Amino acid sequence: MTPTPSAEPIDNEIDADWVNSRLKRFTLLACLLIHGLLVSSLWGQWGTILMVTAGFAAVTTANQVLARNFFSRHTRVVEAGRFTMNMLATVFYGMASDWALPVWLYLPLNALWVDYFADSGARLRLGLLLVLVAGAALWDGCPPLLPACFVLLSVLTYLISEGRVFLTHHALRGLAHQHEKLAQAHAQLEVAHRRAREQERLSSLGMLAAGVAHEINNPMSYVKSNVNALLMDLRALQPLPPELREYVDDVLPATADGIRRVVAIVADLRRFARGDPGALEEYDLNEEIAVALRITRTQVQSRCEVEVTLADLPRLLGRPGQLAQVVVNLLMNAAQAMPDGGRIQLSTRMEADEAVLCVRDTGIGMTPEVQARLFQPFFTTKPAGEGTGMGLAVVHGIITSHQGHIHVESAPRNGTCFTVRLPRVPPLGLRLADLSDGPLTPPSTKPRPDAA
Repeated sequence: MTPTPSAEPIDNEIDADWVNSRLKRFTLLACLLIHGLLVSSLWGQWGTILMVTAGFAAVTTANQVLARNFFSRHTRVVEAGRFTMNMLATVFYGMASDWALPVWLYLPLNALWVDYFADSGARLRLGLLLVLVAGAALWDGCPPLLPACFVLLSVLTYLISEGRVFLTHHALRGLAHQHEKLAQAHAQLEVAHRRAREQERLSSLGMLAAGVAHEINNPMSYVKSNVNALLMDLRALQPLPPELREYVDDVLPATADGIRRVVAIVADLRRFARGDPGALEEYDLNEEIAVALRITRTQVQSRCEVEVTLADLPRLLGRPGQLAQVVVNLLMNAAQAMPDGGRIQLSTRMEADEAVLCVRDTGIGMTPEVQARLFQPFFTTKPAGEGTGMGLAVVHGIITSHQGHIHVESAPRNGTCFTVRLPRVPPLGLRLADLSDGPLTPPSTKPRPDAA
């Protein structure tokens, strides 16, 4: 909202239209007062008064026209022309009135409008025109003390005005800088708030998944026990009726095997959802890969071809639940990089004293710009609501906490390969610290566009 000339500013920021209106009214009032003093000093000299008044009317009208929308359409040419016209008008008033005292009040008034920050030639122009006015007055017989005093007063007025303008510009720059910092802090706060909500949602989902797994596990125990008891009773029944032979030989064993698979998946899901750090223990990396494959069967293996090549590995020392989470995240990330399907190659091998896990996909790959932010927490290239940006950050944190390394090779449209290296036995210092969770600090490796 733009205030009218009679309204007070309604904002803390400078309203250019309001300032412009007030300054024009102030300058016009000052000029009218000075002209009134000049007329009173020339009272009785009607010809001179008429000539000075006509010049005053012409100069004032020209100023009003040139100053219209001054701040919004300000140019150096217009400002220089106005200033020069006013100073020459001062010479005219002085010579016409025999340099009456009120004429000299125009000098500090004109000096007040000089803005060096808007026009770098303003100082030189002010100096030249002050010399012109003083020279014309001395040439016209004016006592030297009078022009000297008002020239000095004009210079002081200019210096005070420039000092205030400088302080105002400096203060406005400081305010703009603070406003920018506040805007950045507000944006960071919004991001942190959004991330906190996402973390809370993930935590709630984890607790819900653990609870659901627990609720499923209890009735499945009864079902498993009853099916096994029924199978044992039927096998003990002799002679067995022909219509029940199929149940003993095929149906019930297949049912028991399906129940065992459901119980295994529920146990894997429960351990995965709980995310308990647990103590260091020996584990088989290939078994954790099997757990991850069972968990991701629907999301990954139903849409992608998965080739698994597992070498014989020694038992490692670490947290098996966390390593299963690493494999799950890498498989999900690879599947999401292939929206139209593709092939995932998962393999393990031993190199020296390290177990090596490779997850290679034929997905869309990634650009170097995306790779630079691959393991940053909350970074994702997915649309809003389809990714948290925490999957690969968690992977890096877990691998780092096990004193391992993760390397990425990728190129646009050429797929991606994640290579994870885990020491067979973590360093002694790490074991004494009981494998702290490790920071989610992004490494210097390259990232991928399908980052989860």
